[in-house]
Amino acid sequence: MNERVAAAPEAPFEELTALAPDLRRPRRRAQGPWTARAWEALLNYLPVVLMALLAGLSWWLVKNTPVPGDGDAKRVPRHEPDYTMERFSIVDYAPNGEVRSRLEGDVLHHYPDNDTIEIEGLRLRMVDESGRVTTGRSDRAQSNGDATQIRMTGKARIVREPAPREADGERLEIRGEFLELLTESERVRSHLPVTLITPRGELRAGSLDYGHLDRAGQLGGRVRGELRPEPAPADDAPR
Repeated sequence: MNERVAAAPEAPFEELTALAPDLRRPRRRAQGPWTARAWEALLNYLPVVLMALLAGLSWWLVKNTPVPGDGDAKRVPRHEPDYTMERFSIVDYAPNGEVRSRLEGDVLHHYPDNDTIEIEGLRLRMVDESGRVTTGRSDRAQSNGDATQIRMTGKARIVREPAPREADGERLEIRGEFLELLTESERVRSHLPVTLITPRGELRAGSLDYGHLDRAGQLGGRVRGELRPEPAPADDAPR
């Protein structure tokens, strides 16, 4: 018995839409003046330009968005005063209640970035354990936070009085445009010219490094001055 097999209908491929443009067909170019062609090119690349702008904006937002808790760590400290005092007086007391030092001035500025103090119109008075009094004054001064290093500028002057029970002590006065006072080691230094005045005369030098504790110092540069000899002790022995 002969069977007839019906032929399958052909798929209507001609009715399907192409998934990709036919590269064999030449692209239709805009006709007209050059402005029309430029406008068509701009419209063709507009999506790409917009995507590039969005990507750049996203990158900028990521780089500039602050992270919680990270702002203070990356903040660069500025050299600006956090507080100011006028006509101030700072007093330091010894354990027995006596005044050990007094720091006064017209204006004080404190800088937290390096913990320094700038003073205008400095006046200083210190008393050590043996009772020696040291005073100082200058137009301006700069000190560290605990006032162990004081740099005095502008008509600087430091006076060291002898102790009340010091028989061979002498009054010493140091003058200069720059004097550095180290309060803990009781030293006075300067890289600029200074003048030393005692009851026996005065000396001028180009620099100074002097210690109050051992009463010894080093004068640099050109040293000149005049010192009178100490008077000879009276001879009380009978002749």
